Amino acid sequence: MNIQEYFARISYNESHKDADLQTLIVIFQHHIRAIPFENLSMHCSETIELDLPSIYNKIVRKKRGGWCLESNHLLFWALQELGYDVYILGGNSYDPAERAYTTEINHILLKVVIKGNSYIADAGFGGVYQMWQPLMLISGKDQPQMPGIFRFTEDNGTWYFEKVKRKHYVPEQSVPFADTPELGNIRKIYAFTLEPRHINDFQELNTYLQVSPDNILHKKSICSLQTTEGLYALVGWTFSEVKYNHMEDMDLLQITTLTDEEVEKTLKDKFSIVLENKLVPVNVRGLPPNLVDTI
Repeated sequence: MNIQEYFARISYNESHKDADLQTLIVIFQHHIRAIPFENLSMHCSETIELDLPSIYNKIVRKKRGGWCLESNHLLFWALQELGYDVYILGGNSYDPAERAYTTEINHILLKVVIKGNSYIADAGFGGVYQMWQPLMLISGKDQPQMPGIFRFTEDNGTWYFEKVKRKHYVPEQSVPFADTPELGNIRKIYAFTLEPRHINDFQELNTYLQVSPDNILHKKSICSLQTTEGLYALVGWTFSEVKYNHMEDMDLLQITTLTDEEVEKTLKDKFSIVLENKLVPVNVRGLPPNLVDTI
């Protein structure tokens, strides 16, 4: 494994002599715009492994993406190589249907400490809830970014991460919409503590996600990638393109339904992914028009 090869994968060719905040921000942005959030392996008869050499080979050399366990593990390695003080944390994602956080940890995120300040760097959430740069770990402070306003709140040692959503404008519809039931259009994302974790703590989760028929990653083939203006998302046969703040407090959402042949072409053209094995697109439950909210 070689840090220069990783830099080539994310198209980063700037200075990295200082493990400072600005360098972290730029590397993070290159990472999320080059490496898709995707679970395609489990929908084309491939096993997802958590050991670093396997993740490196898949994402860096084969130019694939990965889900949070893979993408954030790779970023963790890269930041360590650059001399950052970085820690793995575990999160409990919020289920809007249940209006509750999961009881078991099902997400991995990173904490980076720079000059005594802590930042959360999570490159593996995907969709419209993906932060575009690391966020300072401070309770109750609005932190605006292009995707929206992010916020942490802390309660008795547990941290809660949320985003203020904008409405979606779909050209085919006469009125904009937002389906979030919570007051103020605030979407809870996940909860976490600052207890340091090891990648081995997520081995059971990695196996469960690949075999359990009940989780959303098993029911939907997903690929999403951040762009300079918004994001691309492919769920099953449905391709969506989001442009943030297209109009005041409104994101543009364009949706296209693809054929099987178009799915393969879209993966190559929009996500730079060429699969070795045949993908079987999946979208078991169907999706609302703003399907990017599900990822």
